[in-house]
Amino acid sequence: MDKVDLRALIIATADTIVAHAEELTALDQAIGDGDHGLNMKRGFEAVRTEADAFAAKPLPEALKAIGTKLVMTVGGASGPLFGTLFMALGKEISAEPDRANLAAAFGKAIEAVAARGKSQAGQKTMLDVLQPVHEALFQGKTAAEITDVAGRAADATVPMKALRGRASFLGDRSIGHMDPGARSVALLMRAVAETIEGH
Repeated sequence: MDKVDLRALIIATADTIVAHAEELTALDQAIGDGDHGLNMKRGFEAVRTEADAFAAKPLPEALKAIGTKLVMTVGGASGPLFGTLFMALGKEISAEPDRANLAAAFGKAIEAVAARGKSQAGQKTMLDVLQPVHEALFQGKTAAEITDVAGRAADATVPMKALRGRASFLGDRSIGHMDPGARSVALLMRAVAETIEGH
């Protein structure tokens, strides 16, 4: 990934989250405390503002810096979780990753998110999208296929009962609503996949 690609990725992911902030807020109002969309928008706007500075760094350093910025600006429970995803990915990825390195680094990043959130797949969280995306990456799926996997995985959180996070307080009432964190991950994956395919 050259610098143009990295900058394009940063802009695309930030713009996608900002564009879907109201949808994410509505999802969170149903089963959370209603601030997910606003928090994510604030964090990714902050990242977008520094896109040039991040893109000038080697990929591992850029990801770590983006993760740190998200922790500092997103707030709520999502800040540490999304920040951890980027920081752990930056720690594990090489400067010019091939698919094998990317898949391995992504796997380690998911483990870090699970440890930070004390959760696992199946509990109606962002992990329910991250895990299937990792498997798709590992299996050599195309960007379009990975986007499809992420979207379907987010949809699959609707009938689930939340066992972690604010939504878990609702018990059975959390059933029938998509997890906002899962939707956020699906949106990010689509932005990344479409940008990479575009290049």
